[in-house]
Amino acid sequence: MKCMKPASTTNYKWAVLGLLWMAFLLNQADRQVFNVVLPLIRDDLHLSDVSVGWIATIFNLFYAVLVPIGGMAGDIFSKKWIVTISLLFWSVATMLTGFASGFLVLVILRSIATGGGEAFFGPSNYSLLAQYHDKTRAFAMSVHQTAYYVGVIVSGYVAGYIGQKWGWQSAFYVFGAVGVVWAFVMMFTLKDKKVTEQEKVIDGDTPHKTHIWDGFKVVFTTPTALILTLGFGGLIFVLTGYLTWMPTYLYEKFHQSLAAAGFNSMFYTHLFAFIGVLIAGGLSDRIARRNPGLRMAMQGLGLLLGAPFVFLMGNSEIIWVVYIGLSGFGIMRALFDANTYTVLYDVTPERLHSSASGAMIMVGFGFGSLAPVVLGAIKETMSLSAGISVLAAIWVFCGIMMIVGGKLFYKKDYDKIHETK
Repeated sequence: MKCMKPASTTNYKWAVLGLLWMAFLLNQADRQVFNVVLPLIRDDLHLSDVSVGWIATIFNLFYAVLVPIGGMAGDIFSKKWIVTISLLFWSVATMLTGFASGFLVLVILRSIATGGGEAFFGPSNYSLLAQYHDKTRAFAMSVHQTAYYVGVIVSGYVAGYIGQKWGWQSAFYVFGAVGVVWAFVMMFTLKDKKVTEQEKVIDGDTPHKTHIWDGFKVVFTTPTALILTLGFGGLIFVLTGYLTWMPTYLYEKFHQSLAAAGFNSMFYTHLFAFIGVLIAGGLSDRIARRNPGLRMAMQGLGLLLGAPFVFLMGNSEIIWVVYIGLSGFGIMRALFDANTYTVLYDVTPERLHSSASGAMIMVGFGFGSLAPVVLGAIKETMSLSAGISVLAAIWVFCGIMMIVGGKLFYKKDYDKIHETK
């Protein structure tokens, strides 16, 4: 006779999704504030396009370097307190960014302090959500991903409006303060999932000690996880370049106001990504019952079909055609987003989910961190349109790699993990 889970436990997993959804929204909203008010910061502090590109690049590099430590911590310590303290730390750093008076101070407060605080959030955030959701994992991850889209849209308009009305500094004050409040809410409502003694013990009676290299070892020795990580790097490179420069692109090329450019550059992409990820999450769970490897094929297809839209959004003189590009880009990236952590957790041991997440995020953001300064340099020498064309080519390459890799390795790696359960 099967033992039924208590109703309270079943219900609480959706409460956890809600709490982490809001935290993730603030995570992405705070990150996007800089990109939206970038023209105001650049002009006010007399910075070049390459200089502001370096601020975003150093942010992502610092994030990438620290995220494996955050992943290891998530497999050792309380995930609840890691995500809560991380939220509190980066929110305070965001508020302090409003006091920046030059390039160096921006690097310290924005790139180092904010990036360092966010590095501990991601691995524990995804791992805690996965612990509470098993059979509903892809759907829960997809709903959770919508927080990204909503956060970027909200930040795109609100930060732009605040920046125009009261100055770019005020945008950082407001978004940082909201994050501080939510951190205190999570302190009293979020709980770690109880782990049984049987789940803690590996190979007999000896608990497994987690080391910082364990996540890298499992990712780099599992072909599916390695290919996913490389594809994730391509995804992040394109997304980071887009998030950093698209508001400025609409502001300068189409002469939109800062609030309009911030909103329009984010709204169409993330509205369609919101719709797409909910559809893709449910579809992924259904097709995985027949063939789990189709999750990765779905990701590769999303990149291939999304590449023409990336090219279109950066190479049209007609604004509504740009919006079509942004919309198609959003719905196709959702096919990747809906499956990222579900694929990773399908082929890696549960005890190393947080560490494996940290390794994947480090590689992805390490590569992706180069996008802002690369596009800034291309913008100064040629144009942003040329830089965006490069982003489309990267997605074509990664899409092919994901489809071929899933076909060759996914089933073997999946069966290896699930045979031990």
